[in-house]
Amino acid sequence: MTPRILAAALALTTATPALAQDQLLNVSYDIARELFEALNPAFAAHWQETTGRTVTIDMSHGGSSRQARAILEGLPADVVTFNQETDIDVLADGGLLSADWRELLPNGASPFYSLPAFLVREGNPLDIQDWDDLARDDVAPVFPNPKTSGNARYTYLAAYAFELGRNGGDQAGAQDFVRSIFGSVPVFDTGGRAATQTFAERGIGDVLVTFEAETGGIAAEYAAQGFERVTPSQSLFAAFPAAVVTQNAERNGSTEVATAYLEWLYSPEAQQILAQHYYRVTDESVSAEYSDNLPPVDLVTVDDVFGGWDAVRAEHLADGAILDQVFVNQ
Repeated sequence: MTPRILAAALALTTATPALAQDQLLNVSYDIARELFEALNPAFAAHWQETTGRTVTIDMSHGGSSRQARAILEGLPADVVTFNQETDIDVLADGGLLSADWRELLPNGASPFYSLPAFLVREGNPLDIQDWDDLARDDVAPVFPNPKTSGNARYTYLAAYAFELGRNGGDQAGAQDFVRSIFGSVPVFDTGGRAATQTFAERGIGDVLVTFEAETGGIAAEYAAQGFERVTPSQSLFAAFPAAVVTQNAERNGSTEVATAYLEWLYSPEAQQILAQHYYRVTDESVSAEYSDNLPPVDLVTVDDVFGGWDAVRAEHLADGAILDQVFVNQ
């Protein structure tokens, strides 16, 4: 074959249109693996149908605060799907996205939500029903380290809010109450998935405290152990916020697909998948369809009880603040 013919053949080969390829890195919270294993293929099919392009979605899972720090240190997340707003605020403070990120998607940029709830062993032998049971001397609760896990910080705040409501707003009493719960935790894992393994696989503890969505998934996964889900009388609304990491997405050329990915989470298709995984969703028709899995509960909010996340960060989560004071020596 002459060089001219070879060049022509190569030109024909390279002229054959290739399917356009997009790529995303979604950095998410620790216990979201199974959820996004279900969501991502559905979005990929939607993306190809609507744009004619394929998309590869890579995932990174871990304690949400540790994930936020990793992004600040260079982990090239295109989007984040976290379980706590303060961890996205950290990224905004670091200049990776705008401070008004909550306004860029509906419902405060939270397409689904949950709440801290309990998972007990078969038959609920210790009759664990509410937050005050976690402070009993004969009960060993299991949840991760609130210094590294957004999941556990919700547990901390929910218990604190419960006691404030019960004792008429006595802050010192609420701190003592939470301190007594912390003192009975046999091991503090770094994230929610490790805490689940401690409870379900290592057989440690009497009650796992985690997001309600996780209790449903664990009960199904470990059906042979007969775990039972318990919804406390009161719990804390837990938003699951999502945001495009603007600086990274612009650099990676992924802004279009990253934005579409998060917007799609509000679609009926995605909301169905979320509800099937025991998350509470914003689509009212889907929510009604799955109401048997998600019993009524008195939900309080961070704004109502603590004055908002800025106040929580300053008064509870900052170095030396209330969380450190009640967590000391644990």
